Amino acid sequence: MIAKDIKEAKAQAHRLADAMKRAGQPVSLSRAYEIHAQASGHADWNTMAAALKAPVGHGLALGEAVRGRYMGQPITGRVHALKRKGAEHVEIEIALDAPVDVVQSAAFSSLRRRVRATLGPDGRSVGRRSDGVAHLDLS
Repeated sequence: MIAKDIKEAKAQAHRLADAMKRAGQPVSLSRAYEIHAQASGHADWNTMAAALKAPVGHGLALGEAVRGRYMGQPITGRVHALKRKGAEHVEIEIALDAPVDVVQSAAFSSLRRRVRATLGPDGRSVGRRSDGVAHLDLS
């Protein structure tokens, strides 16, 4: 389960330390914090704590279900990573529920299981296709 705030993350680290102790592999609480942070995709506990304390914007949270369109194809998935990019933009990585083919050619395909884009305040990616359509649209 992905923590949505620092209090929940600390509780999860405490449960991890307790479980490791019961399993005969005791770890210090500080080590449990580090293990939990790395398992959640962060470099270390300090990085995770900072990410959980500061709201990223766009009303998105790690682990949240999202739906929209990527390269014109409908997608559903969960927010895997968020990173603030300036005052109004956020970089998002989405782990897709099902792979999406990002090629419109009948000659070949290219399936993606994760997609990443920089979103503007309107929920659409800054990057555009040649026809002007946003690569990712979560609006």
